[in-house]
Amino acid sequence: MSEKPEEPAEERHASWLELFFDLVAVAGVGQLSHLVHGSTSWADVGLYVVCFLAFWTAWMCFTVYGNVAGGAARTMPVLLAMAGLVVMAASVTGVHGDHAKVFALAYIAVRVLSDRVWENRREGPRVLVDWPVAQLGFGVTPWVASLWTPEPWRYWLWALGVLIDLLVTFTLSGDRLALNLEAKMSSRRAPAVPATAAHLDTAHFGERLGLFTIIVLGEGVLTVTDAMAETPDWNGPLLWTAFAALAVLATLWSAALREGNGGIPYLAADRLKPRVLLPLHCLVAGLLAAFASGLGDAVEAVGHEHLEPSTRWLLAGCVAALAVIGALCGLRSGRHAWWAVVVLAPGLALPAVIAFSGGGLAPARVLWLLVLAAGAGLSGWFFDRRKHRHHRNRRTDEAERVLRLD
Repeated sequence: MSEKPEEPAEERHASWLELFFDLVAVAGVGQLSHLVHGSTSWADVGLYVVCFLAFWTAWMCFTVYGNVAGGAARTMPVLLAMAGLVVMAASVTGVHGDHAKVFALAYIAVRVLSDRVWENRREGPRVLVDWPVAQLGFGVTPWVASLWTPEPWRYWLWALGVLIDLLVTFTLSGDRLALNLEAKMSSRRAPAVPATAAHLDTAHFGERLGLFTIIVLGEGVLTVTDAMAETPDWNGPLLWTAFAALAVLATLWSAALREGNGGIPYLAADRLKPRVLLPLHCLVAGLLAAFASGLGDAVEAVGHEHLEPSTRWLLAGCVAALAVIGALCGLRSGRHAWWAVVVLAPGLALPAVIAFSGGGLAPARVLWLLVLAAGAGLSGWFFDRRKHRHHRNRRTDEAERVLRLD
């Protein structure tokens, strides 16, 4: 009797709860981008980095929970975390004043809840091996101390907190944490359910990271749309600038999602461990969100026929940083070194020209130059495919020649 072939496992996608939870990222990214919208202060940029890291970390704590728990994820903790993230997002506009304490309190509450959600009385506690930050509160301690600390030291404590989380990400072993927890529980007199190690579903997790990137790119579309709506006179330069802005977003989308993985440009699947993948995703998402804010400034500047230096530096710096990340991830994913040169040459040269000597360029020209800079890797991929096809055809011709000789 012949055995029936095994049916392939059904591909898992984001649940309705996860998609509903992601709505809070829409509000958060939109509010956070306002910190650098039209700003010329490095202090605002630094505060944006810290607040974005905090918001992203809080969001990620429950994203990894939903990834591991799957259909067994508890709805109420996720909704409570969503409420906390909404408070964080709403507090961003007043983060320079009294709302700073509200932002910190909401962050602390979400982090405490993210630690408790992993407890299970029947099955025992689970330890997330791939990203133990979701269950450890070391980085929350400076945030608690900041509640009684005046400005500007409050923000330095926030920065210390996110720095501790980054150190935990790169240095702490989740497997060792699971063993320590199991040993601690076994030393108790009362019998306890042993701790179990939990791992991420990498295929589903890549989709969740990509959805966050789509949300960030969507903020760019919304920013361009709002800038157009607030402009009373529509003319050729305005439309040309808006089309250029959308072209840049489409180029970044193609590099990060069509040719990348998890929203990271040109990265192949399963090339990076989660403890490297997660901080890198946060960096890329933060760059894209800041870039989206700069696009709104570019459309609004059409009437002035030039961009402010801060806007030029913001747009150029984000594209240059994304080019470096894309080149490194492409090399990590097995692409050739010459391809990285194709990415880096225009990806660094054009933003440098825009930043240092692009004061006289119209906003549309700046954005179209950024399209060329951001899309260099896509053309490199095309020629890379042609090169592989040429080698494959050459090997086929040689094989046919050998057969004829035989």
